[in-house]
Amino acid sequence: MSRIMLKLSGEALADEQRHYNDAVIDGIAGQVKQLLDSGNEAAIVIGGGNYWRGRSSGGMNRSKADQIGMLATVMNCIYVSESFRRAGMFTRIFTPFACSTFTELYSRDAAVAAIENKAVVFFAGGTGHPYFSTDTGVVLRAVEVEADGIYLAKAVDGVYDSDPKTNPQAKRYDSISIDEVIAKNLQVVDMTASILARDNRMPMWVFDLTEKDSIIRAVSGDFNGTKITV
Repeated sequence: MSRIMLKLSGEALADEQRHYNDAVIDGIAGQVKQLLDSGNEAAIVIGGGNYWRGRSSGGMNRSKADQIGMLATVMNCIYVSESFRRAGMFTRIFTPFACSTFTELYSRDAAVAAIENKAVVFFAGGTGHPYFSTDTGVVLRAVEVEADGIYLAKAVDGVYDSDPKTNPQAKRYDSISIDEVIAKNLQVVDMTASILARDNRMPMWVFDLTEKDSIIRAVSGDFNGTKITV
């Protein structure tokens, strides 16, 4: 049994019109259900980039821009949570700030209890503070709930030594240490998140979400991606 922390980008959930892509979301739900049925536990963090990116919001005050981004992640988690429920799973959504009856106020003990009771726990709202990304949020929550690892579902099939979109000779790593990721500033996750993962010995797996059964394959270790060791 593994306690899985899955990170999804907001963009991965959207179609070309930036509407929710239900086929993709239902596919993710189906894979997570298979993992739960196999005895694993799961928690999920979703970015908000399909709605809003605080760091690219022009001249707007950064704190306010980041607050909008936090709310975007809440909307994503509520939507995706409902897809999971339709697939037969029980879900809980926790936020670090009060959202009336929409979510539950985050408590480490309540989140762990929910995970142990086989609920899929969604951590929305990031850390609750500006200047911290959902990268930092996912590592923080993974450390707090004692996840066995973080699975980063991206639009690229692993970690490269340079941007494969601009450099056709870019080399992909099958495995790389978090120390090397930091030293080379490879930006798998932001630097704050990388250091937090290193200091708390939290391994990560990076893979392409669009590949068939990519989440299941990543958790099984039989995947086409990069393992970041600690």
